[in-house]
Amino acid sequence: MLDIRTPIGLMFLIMGLILVAWGFISNPEIYFRSLDINVNLLWGFVLVAFGSIMTGMAWKASKKKD
Repeated sequence: MLDIRTPIGLMFLIMGLILVAWGFISNPEIYFRSLDINVNLLWGFVLVAFGSIMTGMAWKASKKKD
């Protein structure tokens, strides 16, 4: 049976990686309105961390069943 944490974790992980990549390649001038804070990069890292935690919890639970 599929653990719900696996697709949720993978979705957040993929979206976070897209945001991190966009934060690195985007023009720094677009962050002038946000006080020169690269919001895409920061939230990308948050999403990657959350996705990694969810995927790790699902992987740990599947190992525990076996």
